[in-house]
Amino acid sequence: GATLAPDCGNLYGLAGRAFCVSAPLAGIGALADAYIADLRTKGWIPAGGEDNRVVFVRRRDTGGCDGLQMQAFYDTSKPAGPEAIGYLGFGPIPGNVCSDQPEPAAAPAPQQ
Repeated sequence: GATLAPDCGNLYGLAGRAFCVSAPLAGIGALADAYIADLRTKGWIPAGGEDNRVVFVRRRDTGGCDGLQMQAFYDTSKPAGPEAIGYLGFGPIPGNVCSDQPEPAAAPAPQQ
């Protein structure tokens, strides 16, 4: 299971900026999958990401989207065995992460 980690392991300056939980590295993938499934039930859609990071979007009733990211990490200064502590950090992405309006077309260059 997960343990609340308000200090985010004192890693990457996330304390106070992200919501973090910790678990042994051996279970962090299953824990991430459980959070992804739970977030889906709350309207969050996985929309991208990369290794160890998932970006979620959720449509706003007023238009546009909210964004949330989940990042898996651990203390790389320590051995990364299955019992080492890993973290999942969650934080909002500021602003409207998707636009309901198409990008304006570029104006043609004036003819000379």
